[in-house]
Amino acid sequence: MNAGHATDAALAVVPDRVALVVEGEALTFRQLESMIRRAVSALADAGVEPGDRVALVNLGSSLSVATIFAAARLGAASVQMNAYLTEGELRALADLTDSRVGVAGPAFADRLASAIAGPVVGEEAVATADGEAVHPTVGGGDDPALVLFTSGTSGLPKPVGISHRSLTDRLAFYGKPIDPTTPPVVDLLSVPIFHIGGTLGMLVSISQGKELVVLPRFDAGRWLSLVEAHRVEQSFVVPTMLQRILDHPRFGTTDLSSLRLLTYGAAPAPVALVRRAVAALPEVGFSNTFGQTETLGAYAALTPDDHRRGDRFGSVGRPLPGVEVRILDPVTAESVPVGHPGELVVRAGHHTVADWLHTGDIGRFDDEGYLFVTGRLSDTINRGGEKLGPVEVEAVLRGHPRVVDVGVVGVPDPELGERVGAVVVVDGPVTAAELVDHAAAGLATFKIPEYLVFADELPVTVFGKLDRPALREALSGAPPVGRPRN
Repeated sequence: MNAGHATDAALAVVPDRVALVVEGEALTFRQLESMIRRAVSALADAGVEPGDRVALVNLGSSLSVATIFAAARLGAASVQMNAYLTEGELRALADLTDSRVGVAGPAFADRLASAIAGPVVGEEAVATADGEAVHPTVGGGDDPALVLFTSGTSGLPKPVGISHRSLTDRLAFYGKPIDPTTPPVVDLLSVPIFHIGGTLGMLVSISQGKELVVLPRFDAGRWLSLVEAHRVEQSFVVPTMLQRILDHPRFGTTDLSSLRLLTYGAAPAPVALVRRAVAALPEVGFSNTFGQTETLGAYAALTPDDHRRGDRFGSVGRPLPGVEVRILDPVTAESVPVGHPGELVVRAGHHTVADWLHTGDIGRFDDEGYLFVTGRLSDTINRGGEKLGPVEVEAVLRGHPRVVDVGVVGVPDPELGERVGAVVVVDGPVTAAELVDHAAAGLATFKIPEYLVFADELPVTVFGKLDRPALREALSGAPPVGRPRN
């Protein structure tokens, strides 16, 4: 099957049901299909051929959605680039993926036009294209249907090609028959569409005949308003978004009674935040999903029942059906015993690699098969040969009553290679020395922060993940605090 036709089921069963709501404008599935066909013509007129890569630079919009489906139907693949990148960064990604034609919203068209050699298709070109022209669907199977980028915070992002087969298998995992006699489930797309969570969420919603309300750029107040106005039932957020929603002054007065499921992931969620959210929204089911671009989203989940159980909030749950997870010693590649940390390697039929995928994440299983993630290999701090993950230091510091948030990184050091540094957000008077003493009560000596600075908020990427290079920059030149440096 060609993944560009993941709209077909809804078009056949509920053509006049609302498919998308963007900035107050609603499109039915019939209208969305018309726009996809015009996008197919516009891309073909721009010279897109089977096997091509089409650079897509835009926020969540009907143009973005139509482009993803249209490129796939032409046997090409949309290459979704972070809309916040500079011209030079876009050019580097276009060169990396050999993208010669682009699609962009009005705010991004000039920047993309300067970054690629070929034409840039915009909203007007799609709106005026011939939607009745016949363009046979090309491609499928192992051909790429779309390209996403890993969301690393250092180095050039890595393109991940996702085949029609992988994508349709993944949609089938979530699939269920569309019932035209019942009202549609209303989803809210809160994360960037160029993130795997945004793209997959959109595709699942459209393929299941749901109504998808799109929030192009996250704002907690706007999120609350959309949930109330559209009676949203489901949404995916990153922990930073969840905290801002709970902190918003209108949280307590907004009607959120329609919410049935709130899924969070893409970054570690502090246990205190999860407890607070569950208590604040007792009628909502919570799910923590864990995965990455190469796994097409989640490969493990902490379910609503797990949240109601209440004793595994620090876990990302258990592997999903059809997924194998092993934990290996990063040096010997041997399996480690239950309870011991190692690198997570995963395998599933819908993943973008056929064999075991080395995720780069560090974690451990408990004796009930729950997975606890403690950091990334790339984030590991090496203090004179003693290695530690920043997540465990962050967890201890968050236990201080004045600490609102914290980010921990390795600070370069000529003697030991790295020392532990922390950037801390607090809500009241507290000294760096007090926080170091607090950490010392719960951590081995080599894990105690030796550099600590305060900030109004932590730097995060557009995906809501902690921006660790920015943390290192914030710690640059900071004087040592606390305990002896040996």
